[in-house]
Amino acid sequence: MKRRRTFNTALMTTILSAVGAIIIGLVIGYLFLLITNPERAWWGVIRILTIGLSNPTKIAKVLYQAMPLICTGLSVAFAFRTGLFNIGATGQYTIGAFFALFTGIQLQLPWYLAIIAAMIGGAVWGAIPGICKALFNVNEVITTIMFNWIAVFAVNMAFTNLPMLVVDYWGKSSIRDRSPVLADANANAVLPKLGLDELLSSNLVNIGIFVAIIVAVIIWVLLQKTAFGYEIKACGYNRDASRYAGINAKRNIIYSMMIAGALAGLGGSLYYLSGTGQYTFVKVLLPAGFNGIPVALLANSHPIGVIVSALFISYIQVGGDALQPRFVRENIDIIIGVIIYVSAFALLLKIWFGKLFMRRSLSAYSLRDDDTSPPEHDQPDDANEKDGEKR
Repeated sequence: MKRRRTFNTALMTTILSAVGAIIIGLVIGYLFLLITNPERAWWGVIRILTIGLSNPTKIAKVLYQAMPLICTGLSVAFAFRTGLFNIGATGQYTIGAFFALFTGIQLQLPWYLAIIAAMIGGAVWGAIPGICKALFNVNEVITTIMFNWIAVFAVNMAFTNLPMLVVDYWGKSSIRDRSPVLADANANAVLPKLGLDELLSSNLVNIGIFVAIIVAVIIWVLLQKTAFGYEIKACGYNRDASRYAGINAKRNIIYSMMIAGALAGLGGSLYYLSGTGQYTFVKVLLPAGFNGIPVALLANSHPIGVIVSALFISYIQVGGDALQPRFVRENIDIIIGVIIYVSAFALLLKIWFGKLFMRRSLSAYSLRDDDTSPPEHDQPDDANEKDGEKR
């Protein structure tokens, strides 16, 4: 009974903190709309909250954008469980995208092998900061940030030196700044749609969303039902105590970063193997990895919660895109950014709600104890007489 009460309190605390963070983000977003276009501010809020479910095409776009968010959110959340801050999910995501496209276009292999290659590439890219942290105690935030930039420039260089990975090889144009459309280069590398495109009237949706959800469930089982998951969480709670208990903390740090990198790499593969977009050579970090941070925080690093938070963030992104032309694109980006990143306060709200519930629980227990203890004057008189006779 006590365990069930503790579980319910923890669940309620998590839900309230997430909802509170979302409300705060929407209020701040509304204030931005009010400043830029007062007459259309409330219309903009309603648009953000309703457009994602307005038609099947919008639903397909929500699912399409949620695929990488689920994976990068899982990547950040898994590292959090080990007490690590994986800010390098965007670099691992970029490496995963490259390996997926390299396998599908350059090697002409099917989509499932491209996904495996992307996860291996992301795992290797995540393992390097993990090794630096475990063996040399190098701060993982510094190494992962540097590896983000290394990933961007390394992928750009690799693309330009592999003829099949640029558009002009396929006779489309002479511009060498993007990959070819995957459907034209290798149809077998495109993720199967299984009729979802006809159901939702969009080419964006495919089995990738189900792959991401299944992986999230697998990660939950790994963390909650296995000895390895227990060791991972023990290292996250107290690394010194876990080491004293005989847990190999260094090994778990490396494994954790490898799994986190594989998850981010999976996100890159699912996004670019959809066959609808092209990888453009850029000199900036891709935002998908960074958006995984508020996804993980909003979900309190819970794998199942990551699914819900990723779908929500994708939902408001689709709603924000629908605000044009009433609001310029820069305003929309600010609004979405505020809503997303204010969600990071979910952790602080959870601590506050946790303290509040703890105080109420302690008060309830103390009142119950006071009520159940018999007062002294209620003792029977014959008991007092017996004590007197003994004296």
